[in-house]
Amino acid sequence: MAISVHNLIKERSYPFIASLFLLLISVAFFILTTNTSQPPPLYHFRQPSSHPPVTQNTATTPSPLQKIVGNISNFATDRDSDDIGGGEGLVPEWKVCPGPLAVDYIPCLDNWKAIKSLKSRRHMEHRERHCPNPNPRCLIPLPDGYKVPVPWPKSRDMIWFDNVPHLKLVEYKKEQNWVKRSGDYLLFPGGGTQFKEGVDHYIQYIEKNLPKLGWGKRTRVILDVGCGVASFGGYLMDKDVITMSFAPKDEHEAQIQFALERGIPATLSVIGTQRLTFPDNAFDLIHCARCRVHWDGDGGKPLLELNRILRPGGVFIWSATPVYRDDERDKKVWESMVALTEAICWKVVAKSFDSSGIGLVIYEKPRTSSCYESHKENNPPLCDESIRPNTSWYTPLDGCISPIPVINSWPTPWPQRLKSKPSSLSTGPDAERIFYEDTRHWSEVVTNVYIGGLGVNWSSVRNVMDMNAGYGGFAAALADLPLWVMNVVPVKGPDTLPVIFDRGLIGVYHDWCESLNTYPRTYDLLHSSFLFDNLTQRCDMLDGAVEMDRVSRPGGVVIVEDTIEMLKKLEHILQSLHWSTTMHHQRFLVGKKGFWRPQTER
Repeated sequence: MAISVHNLIKERSYPFIASLFLLLISVAFFILTTNTSQPPPLYHFRQPSSHPPVTQNTATTPSPLQKIVGNISNFATDRDSDDIGGGEGLVPEWKVCPGPLAVDYIPCLDNWKAIKSLKSRRHMEHRERHCPNPNPRCLIPLPDGYKVPVPWPKSRDMIWFDNVPHLKLVEYKKEQNWVKRSGDYLLFPGGGTQFKEGVDHYIQYIEKNLPKLGWGKRTRVILDVGCGVASFGGYLMDKDVITMSFAPKDEHEAQIQFALERGIPATLSVIGTQRLTFPDNAFDLIHCARCRVHWDGDGGKPLLELNRILRPGGVFIWSATPVYRDDERDKKVWESMVALTEAICWKVVAKSFDSSGIGLVIYEKPRTSSCYESHKENNPPLCDESIRPNTSWYTPLDGCISPIPVINSWPTPWPQRLKSKPSSLSTGPDAERIFYEDTRHWSEVVTNVYIGGLGVNWSSVRNVMDMNAGYGGFAAALADLPLWVMNVVPVKGPDTLPVIFDRGLIGVYHDWCESLNTYPRTYDLLHSSFLFDNLTQRCDMLDGAVEMDRVSRPGGVVIVEDTIEMLKKLEHILQSLHWSTTMHHQRFLVGKKGFWRPQTER
């Protein structure tokens, strides 16, 4: 006969009743947590398998993101209902990096112990990467008087002196109008060693010599070697040209730091003994104005490296004294350059002297390998693709000519180029579909989530980095905003960087277990989509967070899309760094860096 609850109460079987009550509560809790373990829907579309699916609300139902009051001023407190919070693991007691030079510390370029032990510096080995092991976990101090940077477009012509308090170039190049000091500001008049009548005049002079360049149409992606303060690239932005400016650290004090503070794309690099971190056949045009590179050195390897990364049919503009001076030294350099360029089949398409007293020569790379194959002497030889490394990460320079792809074509004009099928795209059966779905994916994510949905003040964003760029879809979705994106393709993942360049965007290869070749405080926004799962299998998330803190400007933002487990761990670390954080829909972590630094004497 069944025993009723009423009889149990009469018989005072309270222990049994308590147990039954706890069992019912446990079952109810299990059901509720199981049904609510997934994030609420955002929107729906087809996308590559690398992106977990996200669903879309119907038109009659407001999106959860539309209900979020995304505002920079209440960044730390505006947490939505999906914010799990918490975190796991311990973080170190943070300390400021010691020494008077710590404000500009770049771990892989400032490893003085490794640099001092080098056997040779003949080929700029001391300017190449020498990363410390283990990675340093100290925090970079701020320069005294540091302020939120001058916004773009004013920053192209003026920046706060206290943010980059270096005067060496002001004195060293004072007759050439690179940079001048005016009260609290550093001014950039658009001058340069070869820009005697200003960079605008110089750009027009180039176009006059080779009208088919078609700035911002046919010619979209440029590499400026030894860029000075990057005024060449800065002014070309008005013509829809994006320039990767680069120079070694400290060849001229802080020139790359000046460029990035101005809001102009730039990176620290050198043509030394290793390949540049760009793919083959990437740039439409390469420029060198007195860039101090010995192109014929080491058997011509520096120029062979330019040949590797220059697109077939692309041009190299060399503006230097051997082009237009007749002294004995310049004549010898010119003769060497003539012999070398003929050996790699570069054709002179223009050579000119300007009224300002400077001159330039423009070379064009061939579109096919037929010229190489017709050479009587195999010097330099064609590279053997069966043994030639594909990677451009810690790979020695080639001493051979990179073969030109049999099938190659010039990209469609910009801006159609951004969304056209890239010539370097894989020929796999689903490659084209995946590419277009990825483009659509990021267009919808940026429109429906990132712009206005995460509390990011995009009007203050100029320098952006996508830490795991894929096909560059995130950058493509932001193309109409007044900003630029450095697309980073991790070396341990699929090689999609050629596609990014084909689209008219810029980027580099990198391993996020190491420090990036950039100065501290150089990016307004860092973006990461599903980077950390792969990364944390090889190195500590703490090191990645320290690097994010190093390269972000105070007031800068990170947007991280990842699993909730990874987001909780990263949130815990960022909060220990006094970043304000918000979690959105168990999918997106947004962090904002403040001005906090540990109270440690330098």
